[in-house]
Amino acid sequence: MTTKNYVIGLDIGTTSAKAVLFERNGLVVAENENAYPVYHPNPSWVEQDPYEIEQAAIAAISGTIEKSGINKNEIICVGISSAMHSLICMNNQHEPISPSITWADGRSATQANHIKETVGERIYLKTGTPIHPMSPLSKLMWMKETNYQPYLKAAKFISIKEFLIYRWFDQYIVDYAIASASGFFNIHTFEWEEEALALVGITKEQLSEPVPPTTICQGLTSTLAEKFQLPDDLPFVIGSSDGPLANMGIGAIEPGDVAITIGTSGAIRQMTSKPQTDSLQEVFCYGVTKELWIMGGPTNNGGIVFQWLKNVLGEVEIQQAFDSGGNAYDLLTTLAQNVNPGSEGLLFLPFLNGERAPYWDADARGSYIGLTLTHQKPHMIRAGLEGVIYSLFSIGETLERLAGKPVNLFASGGFARSSLWLQILSDIFGQEIQVPVSHQSSAWGAAWFGLYALNEVPSLAAIKDSIPMNQTYKPNSVNHNTYSELYKVYRELYSSLKPHFSTLASIQRNV
Repeated sequence: MTTKNYVIGLDIGTTSAKAVLFERNGLVVAENENAYPVYHPNPSWVEQDPYEIEQAAIAAISGTIEKSGINKNEIICVGISSAMHSLICMNNQHEPISPSITWADGRSATQANHIKETVGERIYLKTGTPIHPMSPLSKLMWMKETNYQPYLKAAKFISIKEFLIYRWFDQYIVDYAIASASGFFNIHTFEWEEEALALVGITKEQLSEPVPPTTICQGLTSTLAEKFQLPDDLPFVIGSSDGPLANMGIGAIEPGDVAITIGTSGAIRQMTSKPQTDSLQEVFCYGVTKELWIMGGPTNNGGIVFQWLKNVLGEVEIQQAFDSGGNAYDLLTTLAQNVNPGSEGLLFLPFLNGERAPYWDADARGSYIGLTLTHQKPHMIRAGLEGVIYSLFSIGETLERLAGKPVNLFASGGFARSSLWLQILSDIFGQEIQVPVSHQSSAWGAAWFGLYALNEVPSLAAIKDSIPMNQTYKPNSVNHNTYSELYKVYRELYSSLKPHFSTLASIQRNV
């Protein structure tokens, strides 16, 4: 009998599917990532092809197994993580009749504002999902009001994760966290919220069945199993959304444990033993299990800011990287490292893609403030990186009001590869930052949920003993004082510029 020593975490992200093969102790054996395109058929529309995502997910798993060289029969299970807020219309033949509309889609800004001004507070207090174009609630309102044909013909409304589960296991089920992120799931009763459904004109029969994250799916067809390079009876555990799984995979589980993640977007999150919302509507609160919720706030603007900086300011570095086989991001980071903390008084509001927490304003716009003739490209690069962390710090202030002061800070996501960005994080927050060896925390959290569902580990909290840690970053007190002084200015800029953001956004929409 083959001993089973490995577990796979499958992470369906915003721009790629990643599969990571772990040992039981959290050490990474192999990983594979497959990207998929994002389509923009109209301004502010952000769509993907569900079938392209499915193919990328299958290729991610098969590629990981090929890289590892292990016997597929040594794998215990696959746990699934997924980005939130996607929406697909399905017909009676179980085929997608719309693209997958992602969290970044802004077409429903008008509808979101109307909901916010009318019944938004009441719905938010029940669902824990801030009213914003990111949520399927607002997307469905747009579909209803514009007579969007796929909406009118839809038999089901599902997320990309539900699409994959249906394709692979012929079931319409959804984990609590993905359901929570819809904007029409009650985090107190763990049932679909009738008032929200009535608002957008759908019924609970058009939605999947909400299930615990430990739900096991089994029975791949022989054709699918061959594509995955997996046994056809291998258990897939439905898992959760990428946010709570990132907390889980980094060990941020107890009160006072705060996880900060930056990938394409970013977030700061904390687990809690009861749902907490208030009328200010500044943070999300999603159900994970019936005993565990996650609170926090997402920013639209994480790694995508650095990508924009590279594309706009990094022409030379892109060419140098191409010529030498290096990395343009590393070259730009080296430039930024030579600038003093605070970028000599230059601030950057990183709202290139609108903003979610704590403002929930799709009209917010990016801005450099304080430019002088002495500022050069390296200052602009560093100010951009600092601006992303200022944004997360502002969300952290709101989270602290509801969940208490953070005790332990953990960092994960692609930005955790950058020692400069991590040091900026430590200096702005004024706290030590703990970083795991693997930055694939959502995948490890998904894998651990799989182990837990199959009784291979004693508890969710036991993951703390199976997270190989890399290093810690300690704050520099001088740098922290500099950042604290600049943050006082940063904090006031959004409210000062908000009226102008709205005007500019209106002009841009009409261009």
